[in-house]
Amino acid sequence: MIKKLTKKEKRKDWIIPPKIIRRQVGRAIAQYKMIKENDKILLGLSGGKDSMALLVILKYLQARSPVKFELAACTIDPKIPGFDPSPLKEWVNKMNIPFFYEAEDMVALADAHMVGNSFCSFCARQKRGTLYSVCRREGYNVLALAQHLDDLAESFLMSAFNAGQLRTMKAHYLNNDQDVRIIRPLIRTREQQTRDFSREAQLPVIEDNCPACYAKPQQRQRMKELLLAEEQHNPHLYANLLTAMQPLIADDNQNGNADLRKS
Repeated sequence: MIKKLTKKEKRKDWIIPPKIIRRQVGRAIAQYKMIKENDKILLGLSGGKDSMALLVILKYLQARSPVKFELAACTIDPKIPGFDPSPLKEWVNKMNIPFFYEAEDMVALADAHMVGNSFCSFCARQKRGTLYSVCRREGYNVLALAQHLDDLAESFLMSAFNAGQLRTMKAHYLNNDQDVRIIRPLIRTREQQTRDFSREAQLPVIEDNCPACYAKPQQRQRMKELLLAEEQHNPHLYANLLTAMQPLIADDNQNGNADLRKS
């Protein structure tokens, strides 16, 4: 149970997430047993609205939750012209959160190792591998990622339409090497909510100027537009999709680490 901030705490320089988002994240964490006593959590901080919002939310929960855990953030600089996440260093340091900054020349790595023609997919896989490496090097056993309900719904439709499979992102699972748990605390939260929160809280969001990301993957963008159109007629669309996706999101993670499986 999350306690309310005291008057003394409210006078401090807190960024307080909206109550509805706190409840959504708290429910997701409890339902999928994402955070355990003395966990060391590393958040993948891209500088986008979702990861910035999640860092603030986890920082708030860390101060108020009876379950004690450590929290740090890691930003990967892909060394792409026009994209500079270095200003995040000062902001994260002001929050008194350990921060790791990893620079990797993604274009050079892609030229040497990329298979296929999707730079965006290669970059995402490379970043994930680096985050795992930082977890191991610095002693963090949990990696927090900021995908939200919209992301899960889009992935669900993409899998059904393009692969004939019912799959989406998992809420809580183990990586291939079975040494890092991955959690997604925003699975009940809508993208519009993180957008509104980051704007209202004036979070220093880093705009993504990568040409590959700016163009947006066409399949995912089509799913986003399809869902947007359908939601105009069905305001309960995402709540219904969340219910339908529960078996896919949960996997077998309710029984503890031994049953966590990769997705």
